[in-house]
Amino acid sequence: MTGPQTGEDQPLRAKALALAALLLGNVALACGPWLVRLADTGPVSAGFWRVALALPFLFLLAGITGERLGGIPRKAVLLVLAGGVFFGLDIAAWHVGIGDTRLANAVLFGNAGSVILMVWGFVVLRRLPIGREWRAIIAAFAGSAVLLGRSLELSTANFVGDLFCLLAGLLYAGYLLLLQDARKSFGSWSVLALSSSASVAVLFVVAQLSGEPFWPTDWTPVLVLAFSSQLLGQGLLVYSLKAFSPLVIGIALLTQPAVAALIGWLAFDEVLVPLDLLGIVLVGSALVLARMTAPREPPRPRVNPV
Repeated sequence: MTGPQTGEDQPLRAKALALAALLLGNVALACGPWLVRLADTGPVSAGFWRVALALPFLFLLAGITGERLGGIPRKAVLLVLAGGVFFGLDIAAWHVGIGDTRLANAVLFGNAGSVILMVWGFVVLRRLPIGREWRAIIAAFAGSAVLLGRSLELSTANFVGDLFCLLAGLLYAGYLLLLQDARKSFGSWSVLALSSSASVAVLFVVAQLSGEPFWPTDWTPVLVLAFSSQLLGQGLLVYSLKAFSPLVIGIALLTQPAVAALIGWLAFDEVLVPLDLLGIVLVGSALVLARMTAPREPPRPRVNPV
């Protein structure tokens, strides 16, 4: 029979729960590319259903947590909607890339926004990188060159898939930049709900213009995708991120390419050679360093890791 919890036990338990949420959230997000491939719609249509099916629940969560959706300055609303356009284009580009490149590459390049935001901070502050900032940039370029070169060796389609995933990382960085000031007026769930409303419209238009299959005949992959990527993954990260330093968050992020590489190997026979692993380690190290690095003065707009 156990005794009552002490004051020290409760913070430890809360920390353990936050760590479990952080890791599980990253694992859930890493399964997204697998589910995109399993969907019998087109890749952009899978992105539409991912966001559309989750959208009512995002508004519900915003209401349950008491986050306001009205009475917000018009400029803030427009910024969030503009961010949603970027997020919709990000998902469209990423899902197209997922179909052509290896899952580990797709996850790594799709998360390139961290490095892009760091570089943007240098541009805004008009200064050169220093110390580990240089190491992050060099590792990012070297690792990307290795992975892109390996993809080109495999096929031109793989290389193009990598470029789409890199474009997705760039668009996601734009999404985060647009939302920096808007976050002062919104909560996390209300930001996701309103921005996703714009994303749904963008994804619908792109899917229709591409002429790809839109309606699923098997709803299971898109339902699981909406739950795991848009609700479970995002929700667990929202819960856990405030409990950890950027270093821990960056290291936890590395579970995504690891899980994606394992799924790629087991489900799609995507074998990684030592050179691939070197590229993954370099890009992964750059992502960790980028999350650890903060400019000495806050840029405008502010750059915060998510």
